[in-house]
Amino acid sequence: MTNIKHIDSVLKSVEKPGRYIGGEFGAVIKDKESVACRFAFLFPDTYEIGMSNLGVRILYDVLNREQDIWCERAYAPWVDMKEKMERYGIPLYALESGDPVSEFDLVGFSLQYEMCYTTALSMMKLAGIPIYSRDRGEEVPIIIAGGPCVYNPEPVADFFDLINIGEGEEVLLEISRLYIQMKKDGSYTRSAFLRRAADIEGVYIPSLYEVSYNADGTIRAFTPREAGVPAKIKKRIVADLDKAPYPEGLVMPYIQTVHDRVVLEVYRGCIRGCRFCQAGMVYRPIREKSPETLCRQAKCLYESSGYDEISLISLSISDYSRLRELTDGLLEWTDDERVSLSLPSLRLDSFSEELMQRISSVRQGGLTFAPEAGTQRLRDVINKNVTEDDLVRAVDIAFRGGKNSVKLYFMNGLPTETLLDIEGIAATAKRVVDCYFALPKPERPKGGVSVTVSVSCFIPKPFTPFQWEAQDSLASLRMKQQHLKEAITDRRVRYTYHDAEVSVIEAILARGDRRIAPAIALAVERGANLDAWDEFFDYDRWMSAFRDTGVDTDFYTTRGFGTDEILPWDMIDIGVTKSFLLRERERAYAEKTTPSCQESCSGCGANKLGGKNRWCK
Repeated sequence: MTNIKHIDSVLKSVEKPGRYIGGEFGAVIKDKESVACRFAFLFPDTYEIGMSNLGVRILYDVLNREQDIWCERAYAPWVDMKEKMERYGIPLYALESGDPVSEFDLVGFSLQYEMCYTTALSMMKLAGIPIYSRDRGEEVPIIIAGGPCVYNPEPVADFFDLINIGEGEEVLLEISRLYIQMKKDGSYTRSAFLRRAADIEGVYIPSLYEVSYNADGTIRAFTPREAGVPAKIKKRIVADLDKAPYPEGLVMPYIQTVHDRVVLEVYRGCIRGCRFCQAGMVYRPIREKSPETLCRQAKCLYESSGYDEISLISLSISDYSRLRELTDGLLEWTDDERVSLSLPSLRLDSFSEELMQRISSVRQGGLTFAPEAGTQRLRDVINKNVTEDDLVRAVDIAFRGGKNSVKLYFMNGLPTETLLDIEGIAATAKRVVDCYFALPKPERPKGGVSVTVSVSCFIPKPFTPFQWEAQDSLASLRMKQQHLKEAITDRRVRYTYHDAEVSVIEAILARGDRRIAPAIALAVERGANLDAWDEFFDYDRWMSAFRDTGVDTDFYTTRGFGTDEILPWDMIDIGVTKSFLLRERERAYAEKTTPSCQESCSGCGANKLGGKNRWCK
């Protein structure tokens, strides 16, 4: 970091300087004079969060495999470091070289959560990069966005030059190659590059589209500004995950991160069709890795990192069709090496004693399940396709297997929800406690039973059957939270819930259009940063920014959307059709469930994207 003035003295005066020094084992260092494209990967959250993100790990590896491309990293500084950087004129810099981000060719942001939008803009300001794309000159890097949030790119469309829709392994290489080619042949200008990048499948260039509005505020049309610019942007997928690049080594942090472990991506997509779940729709079609590939990747990452835990991740891990083969293969060596296997929250209807034993061979701990709703009626509405009997069976297996801690995820504010459904959450938690005491005393796990109920607020996200729904008002969400608090009377049940104010702002950012961009920029101007952290989120600041920029927040939340109106994200083609989403919405109101892809194909449309999968017909 010797090329950054004042950095040594600053690092001695901030919390966790290990966030900012770089030089980690596994970091990629290249000769910057010998590469043709320098790519800065920016994660709009702290080092501890960003270093744990699998997508960043994958794309960092993909780009750095190319001899003439050097990808480096930068994360959002904590408030103490940010204040020092602003005071001493230290620009946002990349950890590998220490060079200012403004000196790079391409700068990519991974937008994982809407509440990180302000952090992304704050990082641009700290880097000395104009936050609006229209204000950037020829010498400014091309600013790219990707990640799950950009399936509705419109709220941040004015801030990014280029937006990657879908999976990035192939697209980022194509973008980088185009940049290198145009620089080499002398044809590069910002506008020329962006126009040619628009021809890459999965690339959205917001400046090449004009949006018009009706008198009632709804969208009239998205219109390409130039001939040949695609009217719809088709998301990109990686067809064969067995052949897709995956890191063989990890950048090892100096400080503890959120997920200090090997993370093994088992498959992409989901065979379930939960009607509230955006990820379950936008990540279709389902594509699995083979157990052989997964075991090879796990062993390689273990040997290169020394981590003693491997986390198997996907949207619904227990739906992996070859889970037994995979765990058999891993347990051949993980038991001997004292490496534990962990899974995310589990499906109630596919949890078994055998599965629990396989993931508990080394460490003991609690289990997490997601019933999502407190009554069977509402679970049918959201197409959860699990029953309370499934829950009773699962927790009975868990208790008999020595577990005494269970965490349950629910939502409030779901479509058609009543207070009886809210009370059902309390009753469900109480039934889990009763299952523990139903066991003969000698068979109960020691230490008593602990049940945690975690309840988030429903947000009608784009590309779900509930994308047209109204969000509950702030008053209604708070009332339901209080009602559940009063309904839970068992001291063994711990109740936690998400801040309803955050959920309201998140809904506006998730469902908004280009007209809310000035409010985001104004919130940043007034100090908004690290809004994903409770201690920095300021609801009043957000609402004043919306008021002062003329944004009617109810238009994006409690109004709901008409099924015949053009939605802000309608120019994006995720494969799943709008007609399928509408059919699912109708079935929700009829309280009818839809079977999983494993049972029968429901014709969602994702098969047109191709991909090596066994589910789409």
